[in-house]
Amino acid sequence: MTPPPSWRRLGAGRSGRHHGEHYRASPHEIDMVNAALYLRRPLLVTGVPGVGKSSLAHAVAHELGWGDVLVWPITSRSTREHGLYSYDAVARFQDVALEAKQRELLDLQYRGRRRPWLPKHARGSATASMPDIGRYIKLGPLGTAFLCSEHGKPRVVLIDELDKSNIDLPNDLLHLFEDGGFEIPEIARLPENQRSARGRISVRGHDGQVLYISSNGRAQCEDFPLVIITSNGERDFPPAFQRRCLRLAIAEPTEDKLRDIIKGHLGLDLPKRTDDPSTSEGQALSLLELFLKLRKDKAVATDQLLNALHLFRQGIDLTPAKENRLRQALLSALSES
Repeated sequence: MTPPPSWRRLGAGRSGRHHGEHYRASPHEIDMVNAALYLRRPLLVTGVPGVGKSSLAHAVAHELGWGDVLVWPITSRSTREHGLYSYDAVARFQDVALEAKQRELLDLQYRGRRRPWLPKHARGSATASMPDIGRYIKLGPLGTAFLCSEHGKPRVVLIDELDKSNIDLPNDLLHLFEDGGFEIPEIARLPENQRSARGRISVRGHDGQVLYISSNGRAQCEDFPLVIITSNGERDFPPAFQRRCLRLAIAEPTEDKLRDIIKGHLGLDLPKRTDDPSTSEGQALSLLELFLKLRKDKAVATDQLLNALHLFRQGIDLTPAKENRLRQALLSALSES
């Protein structure tokens, strides 16, 4: 098998660096990102599918050295809590029941005899103590970004395709963006004897790191993260939500920008024109010209062009000189089935 294209590296070969290093941001996009950073406001990025909205977040994180992007992919079932944290109450109470059963068996085994040492709270009782609640809490992408953003080095969080959410989610995020913090009620309700003496509880972050939250259950960010929200324009958002965001509309890349993208991903430096269309450069140029022609009449995405050029580099003939069903499939309109 040949190596995958740079935009399809998965598993250990995939990282935010690979995802964002070839993105070519326009001066206006750079200005809007900087404005969002200075104002500590979310950036709402709109544009047609495949224009590079998600890649912008990875490019910013890569360029500024702020680690991998924390990605929250939105579905119709996504809620505010999904982005902040999850609490596995079932696993916690299963562990309590298991511990109580083990102590009960130990009592039966050593009844009337000297038994092994047990912690003071467990002696003479088969009742299990509640395990540390932090073991059963995992922060979501947004919750992790809020808790681990530091002054001068905020985390980048991508809320991807918010227009796919239910109608309430944008409004549910309003106060979160204003306050820069949230509460975990399961921690806030803990009785005093279950609170940490250190005044904080360790929890798992979305990317696996250990983070600490106050034992009162309040998580407050030290510095507001860079929140990039993408939308394909499938629906409008409430004015109150839009007021709290800076808005950036990404246009389809120009021919010159497409050439830069192709060179960055595939190493192909396409000429402006060629006198011999039968050469490999001429054939690749003909695919670019075909893509630009198709884009005038129907919705096609940049990665469709990159897919076609990658296959062409593998020796598959996709040139427009002849009828080609594979080429037609690769460059079909996004609205076509």
